Amino acid sequence: MTGGRRGTGQLEAEVLRALRATDRPLTPSEVQARISGELAYNTVHTILKRLWDKGLVIRDAEGRRGAYLPAKDATEHAAQVMHEALRRESDRAAVLRRFVIGLGPDDEEMLRRLLAG
Repeated sequence: MTGGRRGTGQLEAEVLRALRATDRPLTPSEVQARISGELAYNTVHTILKRLWDKGLVIRDAEGRRGAYLPAKDATEHAAQVMHEALRRESDRAAVLRRFVIGLGPDDEEMLRRLLAG
């Protein structure tokens, strides 16, 4: 990223954070105001369309036309990304091993408790 420009992934993450920070659907102009007035409306609208195409946001069918909601909460989305990463690799054990090795002591203990049930 050069010249202070944000990449598409970063912009998508910002839009999702803005949507998750409220309990109601947001229009593209409301999202624009929440993340940065510097972004063009068309940019925000394009990002919302990409997120919709990926199934990460839904259009509010009951409320205002053109308003969006996150399809999943942040933890559901993170878990989905992790599952997709595992499915893409042939050596799942190696991926899980690298993941666990990178955990801090608190996260490692939490994982042990979760696995123990």
